[in-house]
Amino acid sequence: MINMNNQSLISSPHKNFEEIKKIDKNGFEYWEARELMPLLGYVKWKNFEEVVIGKAKIACDKSGQTITNHFADIGKMVKIGSGSEREVKDYKLSRYACYLIAQNGDSSKQAIATAQTYFAIQTRRQEIFQQLAENEKRLFVRGEIKDHNKKLFATAKQAGVSNFGRFNNAGYEGLYSMRKDQIQKMKRIGKDNILDRAGTTELAANLFRITQTDEKIRNENITGDYKASHTHYEVGKKVRQTIREIGGTMPEALKPEQHIKELEKERKKLLKSQSTTKKLKKTE
Repeated sequence: MINMNNQSLISSPHKNFEEIKKIDKNGFEYWEARELMPLLGYVKWKNFEEVVIGKAKIACDKSGQTITNHFADIGKMVKIGSGSEREVKDYKLSRYACYLIAQNGDSSKQAIATAQTYFAIQTRRQEIFQQLAENEKRLFVRGEIKDHNKKLFATAKQAGVSNFGRFNNAGYEGLYSMRKDQIQKMKRIGKDNILDRAGTTELAANLFRITQTDEKIRNENITGDYKASHTHYEVGKKVRQTIREIGGTMPEALKPEQHIKELEKERKKLLKSQSTTKKLKKTE
């Protein structure tokens, strides 16, 4: 026999789980374990905490995550009669924590089976959104580099640079402490443009190198192939030194990412799909 809570959960899991979701002062969503417990078909807190939450914590740790980031201990005051209160243990759970709890619950319970599906879908959706946001950031910075590289090359040309291959490579040598072809070989990207395979962090370092070289050549009226290329090298070297001083990862050690052109194609497909969806909604 299914109780009313479970029946409600089956017919509308999204509503139940989202209704008890809370947002903290920093804008992060969370669930309280004692409110989640009955929705998963559990009655006794001790059993729920020791068995289900306990297993979920172990799974969290094994996945390389910090347990306290997903299972934060919080106290809750409850009435015990005669107007008096006492503090009981509770947990502030992330969406990932809820997912792990559902995965480690009693799968024979209909409520757990429903929760497993719901949180698996929602957790994956969140991962996709985060990835999309990171891709948008990468596309934006790569676009900025293209624009500023044009400005830098125009400045270099005006300064009398004729060997642009050497000028460009000088910047890479300063920042990466190796030539362009050596970087490509180390990252195993073949003949791909280094910046088309760079992640956001690596792109940001290159953007700073490019903009600062442009400013230095213009502000100090640097002229000639050698001086301009040497300036590019020195600026790249300074950026590298700064990365080292703050304990960052050297750019040549950063892993290559999916080619930027593939991201652009995926973005166009997504925008086209969204446009089609909007048109269909208008015709409904």
